[in-house]
Amino acid sequence: MSQARPHPALVTREAAHWHALQREGELNAAQRAQFMDWLVASPDHLREYLAITRIAGELGEALRGMPVDLDRAATDQPGQALPDNVVALPLRPRATPAQPRRTGLRRGAAIAAGLACLALAGIATQLAWPQDERYVAAHGQPRRFELPDRTVVHLDAESELSLRFGPFRRDVELVRGQASFIVAAGRRPFQVRAGGLQVQDIGTTFGVALQRDRARIDVLEGRVRVLGDNGAARPLADLRAGQSARIDYRDHRVELSREDAEAMTGWWQRRVVFRDEPLDEVADRFNRLNRVRLVVEDPAAGAMRLTGNLRGDDLDSLRAFLDDQAALQTTMTANEIRVRSRAARAGATQVR
Repeated sequence: MSQARPHPALVTREAAHWHALQREGELNAAQRAQFMDWLVASPDHLREYLAITRIAGELGEALRGMPVDLDRAATDQPGQALPDNVVALPLRPRATPAQPRRTGLRRGAAIAAGLACLALAGIATQLAWPQDERYVAAHGQPRRFELPDRTVVHLDAESELSLRFGPFRRDVELVRGQASFIVAAGRRPFQVRAGGLQVQDIGTTFGVALQRDRARIDVLEGRVRVLGDNGAARPLADLRAGQSARIDYRDHRVELSREDAEAMTGWWQRRVVFRDEPLDEVADRFNRLNRVRLVVEDPAAGAMRLTGNLRGDDLDSLRAFLDDQAALQTTMTANEIRVRSRAARAGATQVR
């Protein structure tokens, strides 16, 4: 025997109850569990809750722009009680139009009701249906844009991310490259997947970069929690503002460090800021922005750790910086800056 569907008026009252509780403040654990149980019990619950949420927002906007009829307010009888199911609204200035015919009123009301039902159905469907998007930044062309929830994204050149937003979650996957997120406030959790990791936002501005052997997570504001994709509940790192984590793809080994804001966000302005980083990774960041490529010829040179702050498109400064490194030797061609360690070059000469 199939279970009877609840009466629509009851569903509306329950949806309004949950919406009012959420407007009053954060739900406790028991209330959140009850709310989720109610929400998934029937598609009608989800549709009605989404409709009430949207209508409440639109009604608030309308009331803010609606003038109050002060003459009417002054002449109302003091102490006159309103029925329990009536909400007093501010009134527009009164006019004295000609009285329309009753049949026209009934017809107009029926049309308005029908349009309202169609609009509510469309709103509920649109909000409940997951949103899938893909964003790509081409070589030499970093981007800045907003996601549907107004989260601001800085996407580096040669980078790609995809997103799937639903009624209860905001999930982003960094496919390649690096991105920073200025996360818009919202009740839906915001999570970034990258390199076998889950980066969970807790009200923050943070960045994620996929490097050669590891992922880097920088926290500019707020806090993030980093977990593995293996389902383990214990986080690999719990980061706060000014902290950076480098997490190995293979064994999830974590290196923590303190970073300044310039090191975390310099690439937003096409600067390459590196603090004790391998030359291989520095080269990758320059190569995203330039047609002239920085080619590292041997492992010893690639592993050399450097610190600097250069414009990403200033190849002359890059060449001068590399020439100042006593352990490195550079050569320039039309399309490449080639760099190798002097020890490797000496060894090659001896072999010959």
